[in-house]
Amino acid sequence: MKKITMFEHKKVLVLGLAKSGVAAAELLHKLGAFVTVNDSKPFEENDAAKRLLEQGMHVICGRHPEDLLDEGFEVVVKNPGIPYSNIIVKDALKRGIPVWTEVELAYLISEAPMIGITGSNGKTTTTTLLFNILNEGKKQPLIAGNIGTVACGVAAEATADNVIVTELSSFQLMGTQAFKPRIAIWTNLFEAHIDYHGTMEEYAKAKFNVTRNQDEQDFLIYNADQEIVTSHAAQSKAQKIPFSSTHILEQGISCDEENIYWNGEAFMKRSIIALPGKHNVENVMCAIAAAKLLDTPQDAMEHVLATFAGVEHRTQFVTELNGRKFYNDSKATNTLATRSALSAFKQPIVLLAGGLDRGHSFEDLREFMPNVHAVVVSGETADRFAEFAKDCGVETIVKAEVIEDAVEKAYAVSREGDIVLLSPACASWDQYPRFEVRGERFVKAVQALQQ
Repeated sequence: MKKITMFEHKKVLVLGLAKSGVAAAELLHKLGAFVTVNDSKPFEENDAAKRLLEQGMHVICGRHPEDLLDEGFEVVVKNPGIPYSNIIVKDALKRGIPVWTEVELAYLISEAPMIGITGSNGKTTTTTLLFNILNEGKKQPLIAGNIGTVACGVAAEATADNVIVTELSSFQLMGTQAFKPRIAIWTNLFEAHIDYHGTMEEYAKAKFNVTRNQDEQDFLIYNADQEIVTSHAAQSKAQKIPFSSTHILEQGISCDEENIYWNGEAFMKRSIIALPGKHNVENVMCAIAAAKLLDTPQDAMEHVLATFAGVEHRTQFVTELNGRKFYNDSKATNTLATRSALSAFKQPIVLLAGGLDRGHSFEDLREFMPNVHAVVVSGETADRFAEFAKDCGVETIVKAEVIEDAVEKAYAVSREGDIVLLSPACASWDQYPRFEVRGERFVKAVQALQQ
């Protein structure tokens, strides 16, 4: 960890706890800051706040006092999920106080170069895949960020011999100021989180922060098939590495049905990739490009690509039973993600769908529904999805109460050679606290079929 002095004897407010808030508070305290923590959860129920208080930090819980910033804070470090409409955040910006996320702290203290990976879809798969490739290539990678490991905690332990592979959401990136990764990856951009950012342009601007501070010594790997990404990438000062799954690029990385190309020359057979789907080929190209920039041996890349079966809850292969292959894509909480999953398979599909009803249309799925011969629906959107499936000509439509019931009914209507796919196109919150819980229960229910 770099020995920085910029926080010594400075008042810093950490807004919101959870894992990132706790890690940020403890780091700032170690760096000599006078840390105040403000969290909405009452102190009596807040074990994290109690621990920070024992370490000597000032803790305010259960409320957000309107006059909190009168104490004269130099910086506010907020939990990424706290919106900019929050009264404390708005007041800080009005007063000219920087509002960061812990990713900024990670960059400031990190001795290791950082790779920043963002995009609307594909971040977690690309991050995990790249980490595995670099690990196989003995590059001493560490993994951090939105994938579940707090970046500033990882950076505090990293040395110059490591490289930190960091998944970054738009929420995290919006709270950066000096952040400058050695390699930035921008997988794609689709409409999402407009309730947080307000407009698509503001969402894109937040994503652009992954490369905003990069210079000619850095690299930006970006989606050349999306005009909105290429237009923003053009503003970056980094060396640009475009990727395309639609045509061969003379510069950058691209593919056709047979090969993956680097600067227009074939260097790897596409058939070695274990992950299904065009969207995953794009994730693979992002990971390969970054690995090549770090001089990773090609045999390390090929070994991982041939054996990597996917990230949990993201078109994750579960098992094969009596000629049916089961996939867990519980992370597909919108139609865009479900489109990607449906397009990944040429075999007939039994689709498990439905969940929280946000009122959104399922029309984006229509062109992929001819390959779906059966649908098992559940959750708040069960009736709406059933009507949509019927209108698409799906021959078998079954309703289920919970995921275990859905798995049994999906298996009952499936045929040898089918893909049984959980890809709900909806959030899980009507029945499950997180999409991970929904996915875990799906996996356990599938495993129960084998017993």
